[in-house]
Amino acid sequence: MSKKQIRVQIFADGQIKADVIGVKGKACMDYIDILEQLLDAETVDSEYTAEYYETELVDLRQQQKNMNNNY
Repeated sequence: MSKKQIRVQIFADGQIKADVIGVKGKACMDYIDILEQLLDAETVDSEYTAEYYETELVDLRQQQKNMNNNY
């Protein structure tokens, strides 16, 4: 499983650039939404990376095991 990251750059003029790395599919947009809320900002331009068009494989057995351990 790849490491999920958000790379944030803040420029002198106040603009912010954020890259979501290691998140496949539309789930990356959830991270951008959180950043917008934290920074009280809104996205004015965006580009999708190749990861946006990929599908993340999920191990359902591991998820079930994790759920059972939480009870």
